[in-house]
Amino acid sequence: MSVAVVSRFERIAAACGARWRAPRPVAITIVMGSRADKVAIGLIQMRCAAEPHLNLDKAIAKIEEAARRGAQIVCTQELFGAHYPCQTEDPKFFDLAEPIPGPTTQALGAVAKARKIVIVASIFERRAAGVYHNAAAVIDEAGKIVGRYRKMHIPDDPRYYEKFYFTPGDLDFVAHPTSRASLGVLVCWDQWFPEAARLTAMAGAQILFYPTAIGWWHGEPDSVRPKQQNAWETIQRSHAIANGIFVAAVNRVGVESELEFWGASFVADPFGEVIARASTTDEETLVVECDLAKIEQVRRNWPFLRDRRIDAYADLTRRFRS
Repeated sequence: MSVAVVSRFERIAAACGARWRAPRPVAITIVMGSRADKVAIGLIQMRCAAEPHLNLDKAIAKIEEAARRGAQIVCTQELFGAHYPCQTEDPKFFDLAEPIPGPTTQALGAVAKARKIVIVASIFERRAAGVYHNAAAVIDEAGKIVGRYRKMHIPDDPRYYEKFYFTPGDLDFVAHPTSRASLGVLVCWDQWFPEAARLTAMAGAQILFYPTAIGWWHGEPDSVRPKQQNAWETIQRSHAIANGIFVAAVNRVGVESELEFWGASFVADPFGEVIARASTTDEETLVVECDLAKIEQVRRNWPFLRDRRIDAYADLTRRFRS
């Protein structure tokens, strides 16, 4: 298919199906992706109950729904097994933790095997007595755990007291090969760190998943709320653009104690365009087709990885330059 373009921006827009006005057209050819390049991902945005078994049952039902609608890779929200526990520092919430593999991965593994899908599941991991992680497991179509990630950046903000519960991750920023795509998995607070997205993309991730639990404090001014949500989406769209990959963020929804989780789960393509977005108030299961051929198309025209000055970035390993 030939299209008229005059700039790098137009070539990228054309590859992503966007419109661009060109004053002096020059014809180039764009190779469109085949069906083999396309993968459907499902994002499970839901309210959580206080009782863990109710949340697991609900998540399984919604994963089944996503699979029936064609999803091949399905991701849960962060710590979907319970109310978000980190609004307070209370040792009783360590009882929510479980090993990996454990009951949740076993139950989800059975679903993955039956439906022939890949599942990314966020889990409160008990690694050993007194050692816990905010983790995610990647489960393949055979029901086997083929990848694991432990949240690297641990917040300690009002009503997000995660440092009390979670040991920082130690499994690096990696890509998890599956039959559907190469998956990167980071968790919530990791969203705000471009270094994490870059290293995961450099490891070969084609889709970067962010299981998330983020919302507004009930006393947050109305004027601030949309700014916070917009910043949250913008930083993740920037990861899609800077790395030329798909980014999928899946958030919970509903009111839990003093937090109102804002949902708005979304998928951004390698051009940074939001191609699907969920409600800010309701449970919703997104099923979104991602054309992985767009990664090559965008990176050819926005060659950020080629032009990185890797010889000049040594100070990124320092806390601050002065």
